[in-house]
Amino acid sequence: MATSVKEVLEMAKGVQVVDLRFTDLPGTWQHFTMPVQRLNEDFFKEGIPFDGSSIRGFQEIHESDMLLKPNAETAFVDPTAETPTLVLTCNVFDPLSEEAYSRDPRYVALKAEAYLKSTGLADTAYFAPEAEFFVFDGIRYQSAPNESYYSIESSEAWWSSGDEGSMGGQIQPKRGYFPTSPTDTLQELRNKFMLAMQAAGVSMDLHHHEVATAGQSEMSMHFTTLTRMADDLLLYKYVIKNVARKNGKTVTFMPKPIFGDNGSGMHVHSSLWKGSTNVFYDEKGYAGLSQTAKYYIGGLLKHAPALLALTSPTTNSYRRLVPGYEAPVNIAYSQRNRSAICRIPANKSSKAKRVEFRAPDATANPYLAFSAILMAGLDGILNKIDPGEPRDMDLYELPAAEKALIKQVPSSLGEVLDALEADHDFLLQGGVFTPDLLEEYIKYKRVHEVDAIRLRPTPHEYVLYFDA
Repeated sequence: MATSVKEVLEMAKGVQVVDLRFTDLPGTWQHFTMPVQRLNEDFFKEGIPFDGSSIRGFQEIHESDMLLKPNAETAFVDPTAETPTLVLTCNVFDPLSEEAYSRDPRYVALKAEAYLKSTGLADTAYFAPEAEFFVFDGIRYQSAPNESYYSIESSEAWWSSGDEGSMGGQIQPKRGYFPTSPTDTLQELRNKFMLAMQAAGVSMDLHHHEVATAGQSEMSMHFTTLTRMADDLLLYKYVIKNVARKNGKTVTFMPKPIFGDNGSGMHVHSSLWKGSTNVFYDEKGYAGLSQTAKYYIGGLLKHAPALLALTSPTTNSYRRLVPGYEAPVNIAYSQRNRSAICRIPANKSSKAKRVEFRAPDATANPYLAFSAILMAGLDGILNKIDPGEPRDMDLYELPAAEKALIKQVPSSLGEVLDALEADHDFLLQGGVFTPDLLEEYIKYKRVHEVDAIRLRPTPHEYVLYFDA
């Protein structure tokens, strides 16, 4: 990847077109493409106009004109494109004032990093998400007034063992963690995912099959700074979907596409550094955590219901966040307990000490989700919020009286949107999030997702109630 405009222009000599990308409020990459001849030094200063009224969560029709300015440090050559293509991620600006746009998610992430520095607590926030996904052979779905269904095709899934031509060895529910091929049918495809990511300039750690049947998988990226990691996560989803399609497969990052098996989360690891010092580390602290890190956890636990509106932001997210499927439903922290919403990975290295927030999933807008996690943690540090005692026991097997003392995550998108509406002052600190962004986000989610699901009957309701 490039570090300057000069380096980008040098990269551009080997391509034919330039793809300009930015993110809408829900978190989907948008783009348009221009011939490479249009790219010069002035382009990075002047930008290019676009219609903001057609983008979810942006402008109204009477104020539609917006401006994109590319970031040189985001440049990469698209490893999935047939035509040699240079990709640049852009920030959004007002074309008249040329001020950064308050609802540009990437701008929120940049402001979060600036706010961290202004506190004096640390210089850098490092993030590393573990985004899980399913690889299917095919998918059919329909939602119409007279019919509603979905049908998943997966030769690897346990329900396909009776299909004609089956070779056997299908993965049973919750049995998908780490089997070798031929049980793991996706080894070579995940190799292609990983190598494409590296070709785009992203440092990768590893890949593997995940717990669920029907092709659940995960790849890990090496940690980097907040905004850079949000950029990389959008690239991660883009590469996986496109490489899968080229290989006759389809991918979903839905948190819970399959009933009766584990869903797909996105555990988010974060740590704060001052210079070369990890401020989360204390050799003598619980699980090697400093008091600063414990306060950070205190902020995450206190604001968890509101946070989930940004980190687990779909109605489908709450099909995953239920007991019994390794889901982090308990608002607690622990060194090893995976049912706690905050976990401290077991390691003794000062450089690797970090906090894992386990509730998010990859339907989140990463710029907003990572920024919100950081802001909740900083609120915990600045206000010395005590997270209480760690919960290192099996929380599912606690006596009812003890279990009742541990708060659980809300059970619906509507509830977490209500929580965000009531608890968002911590996000407004330093002007990182703005009231207009949060108001538009909540309105969009209620109208287009909560109400859209609430008003429609589901196939299983016919099973339950048709003969009532």
